[in-house]
Amino acid sequence: MKAVVVTSFGGPDLLEIHEQQVVSPGPGEIAVRIAFAGVNYIDVYMRNGTYARSHTYQTPLPMTLGMEGVGTVEEVGTGVTDFRVGDRVGYCLARGSYAERAIVPAWRAVKVPADIPSTVATALMLQGCTAHYLTHSAFPLAPGQTCLIQAGAGGVGQLLVQLAKARGARVLATVGSAEKAAIAKSRGADECILYRETDFRAAVLDLTGGRGVDVVYDSVGLDTIHRSIRSLRKRGTCILFGASSGVVPSIEPLELAEAGSVFFTRPHLADYTATAEEIRGRADDLFDLVRSGKLTVAIDREFALADAADAHRYLEARETKGKLLLRAAA
Repeated sequence: MKAVVVTSFGGPDLLEIHEQQVVSPGPGEIAVRIAFAGVNYIDVYMRNGTYARSHTYQTPLPMTLGMEGVGTVEEVGTGVTDFRVGDRVGYCLARGSYAERAIVPAWRAVKVPADIPSTVATALMLQGCTAHYLTHSAFPLAPGQTCLIQAGAGGVGQLLVQLAKARGARVLATVGSAEKAAIAKSRGADECILYRETDFRAAVLDLTGGRGVDVVYDSVGLDTIHRSIRSLRKRGTCILFGASSGVVPSIEPLELAEAGSVFFTRPHLADYTATAEEIRGRADDLFDLVRSGKLTVAIDREFALADAADAHRYLEARETKGKLLLRAAA
């Protein structure tokens, strides 16, 4: 089978198509014939070595990239009772989806309903579950609260905007262009801030009457984090969940005090999808929202498996307007 492999940490040019031997699933595992793999920043962090010291997301070299996928069960390991050959399933946080076939722990997989397209289901696995845990668990939004979403027109950003609005919150979103502002507005953002033209912290304080927002969801990182913290109300919460502009090396505790005794957290999705019940609960909620028309998934581009390097370059250019996918099936 074909798979996208990296043998050393570095740039997109290191992504190579390798022929690998097909292996069978072990106990508690399923083999999935991949239709689509999602392209996410976690793949970039694994490729470039950012997660080289991570115990949660291990990166042994050589490795096949890809942390989310949708496909059809081809083989079932011993002890697996929830899935059968032929089931269409989705999953995330099992590395190896940049391939024609992947071995997945069965507890991490969910059945994809017949009325959910595979492209949409792929986006809901990692990006959708990320937006869900951020708005429902890490900081459960409530009616009357205000949030700031950095990169509101990106793949996760668009989902965050919609889930925040579904929970009754007021949504402020930063975007890089008028085109992206239109996208975020179409998803329900109440206000869009063009960060290339405006100091977003000043804009947030102006839009909140000097109070600040209840929570910031920040996936940008280095370029934004200090102003994100300063955009909070007293005792507000800043959630850093990505680093598209670069890794944040540290936050001084006194900075949190001076910003108004605020809270800061840097979560992993793995800790919010820790059991089969939690994974399936989030996925079922997302499927229901799509089915009811309350959640729209935007697919920006599809790339062939052999063009994974181009997909990474496009993602890292920070110009995405939705989900990026790799077509694993011919």
